[in-house]
Amino acid sequence: MTETDNSAELLTIDHIRAAASRIEGAVQRTPTLHSKTLSQITGAEVWLKFENHQFTAAYKERGALNKLLLMDPAQRDRGVIAASAGNHAQGLSYHGTRLGVPVTIVMPKTTPLVKVMQTEQVGGKVVLEGETFDDAYAHALELEKEMGLTFVHPFDDPDVAAGQGTVGLEMLEDVPDLDALVVPIGGGGLLSGIGTAARALKPDIGLYGVQAQLYPSMYGMVKGEDLPCGGDTLAEGIAVKSPGKFTSQVVKRLVDEIVLVGEEQLEGALALLLQIEKTVVEGAGAAGLAAVQAYPELFRGKKVGIVLCGGNIDTRLLANVLLRDLARSGRLARLRVFLQDRPGALYKVMGEFNNHQVNILEIYHQRIFTNLPAKGLVTDIECEARDRQQLEALIVALQAKGYAVSMVELD
Repeated sequence: MTETDNSAELLTIDHIRAAASRIEGAVQRTPTLHSKTLSQITGAEVWLKFENHQFTAAYKERGALNKLLLMDPAQRDRGVIAASAGNHAQGLSYHGTRLGVPVTIVMPKTTPLVKVMQTEQVGGKVVLEGETFDDAYAHALELEKEMGLTFVHPFDDPDVAAGQGTVGLEMLEDVPDLDALVVPIGGGGLLSGIGTAARALKPDIGLYGVQAQLYPSMYGMVKGEDLPCGGDTLAEGIAVKSPGKFTSQVVKRLVDEIVLVGEEQLEGALALLLQIEKTVVEGAGAAGLAAVQAYPELFRGKKVGIVLCGGNIDTRLLANVLLRDLARSGRLARLRVFLQDRPGALYKVMGEFNNHQVNILEIYHQRIFTNLPAKGLVTDIECEARDRQQLEALIVALQAKGYAVSMVELD
């Protein structure tokens, strides 16, 4: 810790315990539950903290509420402002409205309408400004000065981080002998709070942060590497290009390791949580499980707590993720079969699908946009199988009858 690093004084276990007392009864004390099936799959003893069960479906309301309750009456009367297109906006709006505090949220004009509506439904006043989050953030700071509002940062604030740290208190109250905690990192507020609580209660506990591979900002800071950040990640809740100054100090001091997970790993973990635990999480909420699956050597045989930090995901995106997961597992597939353009050709192929009990969902013929001879055609057949082995058996049978068959893979 450097001379200018006073983070250990600004955020302590006492701050977090005080926050827990302050917000008690106003946020859900979410369960921490053991998952037998995920434990068998990962080789670790997996315990899940269901923060997606909060009223706004994310842990963010803990920190937002703690910050609101620490303000003096004059600040609350004037109101608060934040820049956010996600869970912080909803958490601050919900508790601000509940306490009679006017809440203004600045969002980029590109924010999906559903997020604007969700924030307004819980009482926030939404201002759309700029094309990017940085534009919205700059405008929020301008409005803070012009209107005399109090800016509530989504993560780079000790009071906010103390509220988030109550997640760690609850986990270690429920499961005191956890060996490790796996926590998603965007700006670092959640890990700062949880890590501070965990180190005070169990100094030797393993603390692991997880970031999306497309946004390795905290990872790069801790490793001393300048890494590019950008792209369309499923985990938009942790897609932060610049981690907080305060939270960076805390994370660097406390964390054992930060790992990165790719988009396919995030999608797989999200689908697994829905299939096994029957719980819906957003991309960021699946990051912890994705890390345990991606780095088994770090967690095998250990008692691991995973924070399911949020459950706000667009239903269409969720459907896409689940269908892609079925395709990767071989239960859904698109087979490309090259045929002669003559009566009965497709009928014979259908016979093999019937013999192998593979269900046909859609058939697409292509005669024009192909380099095959004029008497040839390409047929794409979308189908549903019991598993990959059943599908591969069908492909082998078709090839044995002389058909050129290939599987159209996901990019």
